[in-house]
Amino acid sequence: MSTHEHTRAAWEDASQKHVREYAEHLEMARTWRLLPVEESVLGPLLPGAEVLHPQSGHGLDDHALLRLGAASVHGLDYSPTAVEAAQRRADELGVPCRYQLAELPRTGLADGTVDLVYTGKGALIWLEDLHGWAQEMRRLLRPGGHLFVLEAHPLVPLWAWDADEARVREDRSYFAASHLNDTFPSRGATEHQRTLAEIVMTVQGAGFELLHLAEHPEPFWQPEGEDPAAAWDGRLPNTISLLARRC
Repeated sequence: MSTHEHTRAAWEDASQKHVREYAEHLEMARTWRLLPVEESVLGPLLPGAEVLHPQSGHGLDDHALLRLGAASVHGLDYSPTAVEAAQRRADELGVPCRYQLAELPRTGLADGTVDLVYTGKGALIWLEDLHGWAQEMRRLLRPGGHLFVLEAHPLVPLWAWDADEARVREDRSYFAASHLNDTFPSRGATEHQRTLAEIVMTVQGAGFELLHLAEHPEPFWQPEGEDPAAAWDGRLPNTISLLARRC
């Protein structure tokens, strides 16, 4: 099995969580909200916007996007389990979300079909072809449309999750091209690692104007059963937010 096939299989296995926790997610979707930084940056852009959410996963953020005024959300994921669970939930709640299988960077969608691309919370690390992804997102946006990213800071793979001391893992390098995932959602799958400079330059090189870039100390995710890590005490970067406009 190739590295890509192994990662895809691991993600499909991890997506079974969306089925096991379906009832819980259904209730969560009714009141789910984005993080404060997301609401602050996206708030003015969402009213009436048609949104694309690549790597949509459980789809809970899509309900939050609608609550902030989005007209519709189109989610893409390469896990059949994730797509089926998200569509079932949207149908039960009667909201304008639709989901389809897609393996990025190819989507099969027509040019200029959306106003906003929302990419959030642990998506970029699964992309083998970041350049192709950025170019495809630009193609799908209408002129003047926006790309938003809320993602783990590229330094996060270096942080050890010890509760008593913030330290850098000895087995990781900031400049490594990839590393093996050793936590949820897919232990043993390959994560593709980029520097902050590479992410920014890739987005700009694809034909976007950078409007917002910020680094945040708060993590957006905590592994189940883990005590709060010392790396999350406000001294180290754990999240980035980025907004760019299609030129």
